[in-house]
Amino acid sequence: MNKKLLSIMLVIIVSITLIGVTALVVVMKFIGEDGEEKAPSIEEVVAASVDIPEITTNLSSGNIVRLSFKIETESKKAMEELTQREFQVRDIIISELANTTSDQLDGKDGMDKFKEQIKNKINELMQEGKVNKIYTTSYILQ
Repeated sequence: MNKKLLSIMLVIIVSITLIGVTALVVVMKFIGEDGEEKAPSIEEVVAASVDIPEITTNLSSGNIVRLSFKIETESKKAMEELTQREFQVRDIIISELANTTSDQLDGKDGMDKFKEQIKNKINELMQEGKVNKIYTTSYILQ
């Protein structure tokens, strides 16, 4: 009876230790030694990004804007979905620009607000992940 109890306790202790070590390895993989989340490498960013070709359209103020973006997603699966939804993304961008004045796009703050609006609308569409960041790759306002 004692040997059976001892062997059961040993199995339980080994199982708990194994679960703890596995959890520690998983946590250390996703979090750096300094406690902060590791930033993705440039290769990971590029692999999970989609280029939105140049768009030229009118603003509500009568000005013309020409711009293009690179959209970073959280995963390769999200990138594949976003690639298929490119026509919807272009529609969102054009619709938002049609309701925007040149003053609203002026400066870094204006562009940041615009990109945040686009990001939120795209994330509403996404089913396989989300957009992390939108980068402006070209921008001309006339």
